[in-house]
Amino acid sequence: MTARLREHYDATVKPELMQSFSYGNAFEVPRLEKIVVNMGVGEAVADSKKIDSAAA
Repeated sequence: MTARLREHYDATVKPELMQSFSYGNAFEVPRLEKIVVNMGVGEAVADSKKIDSAAA
């Protein structure tokens, strides 16, 4: 997980969740465990340069 996403979650999302759900403790707020990014590159099967540019 990128540090930028973790900082945004800790600074913005977590306090909003604590307020909206009336959590009394920071450990009651759900944690981010795993983030998966899925990208379809179906037409890149024939051209390996497209795969390289998509991954960059």
